[in-house]
Parts: sequence; structure tokens; C-alpha cells
Amino acid sequence: MPGAVTGKPHPKRRPPFRGPKSDGGPQRRDGGRSNASTDKAAPHRRDVLRIAGLPAVEALFLRDPTAVKRLIVAPEMAQAASDMLREANARDIPHRIVPQGALDKMAGTALNGGIVAETAPRPAKSFDLGQAQAWARKWHPLIILDGIANPHNFGAIARTAAFFGLPHLAISDRQDQAGPSEAAYRVSEGGLVWVDLYRIHRLPDVLRRLRDFYIVVGTALDGASPLPVAELAKAPKPVCLVLGNEERGLSAETLAACEKVAMLPGSGRVQSLNVAATAAIFMHALTGGLRPR
Repeated sequence: MPGAVTGKPHPKRRPPFRGPKSDGGPQRRDGGRSNASTDKAAPHRRDVLRIAGLPAVEALFLRDPTAVKRLIVAPEMAQAASDMLREANARDIPHRIVPQGALDKMAGTALNGGIVAETAPRPAKSFDLGQAQAWARKWHPLIILDGIANPHNFGAIARTAAFFGLPHLAISDRQDQAGPSEAAYRVSEGGLVWVDLYRIHRLPDVLRRLRDFYIVVGTALDGASPLPVAELAKAPKPVCLVLGNEERGLSAETLAACEKVAMLPGSGRVQSLNVAATAAIFMHALTGGLRPR
């Protein structure tokens, strides 16, 4: 139910930031102004990742403020972003307060929540079986996405993973698998900042090797003897859960590499849930609603 689950409160804020104030013209760290009418939509740059929205930018400052290369804030968000503006000033990070229209052009989207942090792209790390074995010893569930094509679904899954305290998320090397794009970061509300992302090559082969220390569970709309969701938390080994493409699900080869198949029974009035909603239900079951051990 909406509002039934709440996360941990944010850390207590310091006193509000009192400056600089904007009179409508974009302001630079040195107090200079630029003409908003000359600001053009920012071109896409492969060397810059623009993280938009207050929760996502806050997460970046909390986890690694040194990663922030530039902070841009609309006047309406200056109060909410006071801690970050103060920290940017202390760390000599370039920062500006600009009108919302200018921020939209600089961000390349109006869906920015009035605040954007620029950082270097954070590509997925290479998946390592030795690391995965160490995660299994700590009883960390492992979520693998195989062909989740919609960046909004990918971002929503990362958000849920961070909410339940899952430290790792892996994606396959399928061409249709969404990656850590600006849209995914925005939807993740900071989740992609907190969760370490890994990319797996030759997923079926890796799944067979993961079975040495995980119970590898695929998801499907039906199965010969599906594993009840409630049984996941009772498994004798930590669970590696594999979620497939929004339209086609998991391939036959990937399903064959899984030990079990899990599904969510429904009323039958609609065929299935959105994959992000499905992931949330499974992650809650895997963690008992609590952080992993």
C-alpha cells in the first residue's frame, strides 16, 4: 500500500545555507552572472554524467562528495540544497544558482527537480566470482537483471535494492539491457549511487558456477513446480535472483542454468506485474524487509 513502508530518516541537516541569493541571473562561484538567454541546451557528453533530483544529488554528496565536478541549483531549491552548496563552496567545487529555465537547458531535461550534479560516468564493474563468493558468505542476496530494457524500470529496481540495503546489483551483457544512464539515475532517487553495479559476461555459464555458493532462482510467468516466494527467505544458501526482459522474460538457456524457478501467483485478471514491482516483492521476501546480514 502506498505509504505503508518508510525508509530511515535522512541525517540531521546543518543550519540552512544563506547565500548566494539569485536575482534572476545565473550566478557563478565568483559572483559573476551570465545571461540566461544565451544558455543553450547542453549537448550529450560521454565524459559527464548529470545526476538530477534532490535525493540522487544528496546521495552523491553523502557517499562521495569528491566525485562531484559541478553543482547547479535553481533558486527555489537553494534552501533545500543548503548543505550541499556549503560543502561545494568548502571543497572548491564549481557551483551556480541559475533560473529554472537555464537549468533545464544545462541539464538537457526539464525533469531535474531543480538541482543537478555533474560527475564522471560510473560504468558497471566487471563481475568477479571470487567477490560473489565473499558476498555469499555474508549472506548477501544477489539480484541479476538480464535484459531489463527500460531505464526507468532499471532505476526503480536499483532504488528498491538500496531501500532494502542490498549492496550489489548485477546486469548481463545483453544489448537490450539498460545501463547506468542519466534517466536511470534520476528514477533511482539515489539508489544507483548506493548500490555497486556489476556487469556479467556469458550469464548462463556464470549462473552455473554461482550455484556452488548461491541458490540460483530464475523468475517466470509459469513453471512446472514454481518455488513459493515465502520459501526464498528459508533457503539453506543465500539466493541469487535473476529477472528477465519486460516482454520476453528470461531466455531458455538462462532458465536452464537456474536451479529453481519462482513466480508470483495473482488473481488472473492481468497477466503479470511490472518487472520493477516484481523485483520489489522478491527483494522484500529475500531480506524479510530488513537489511541483509
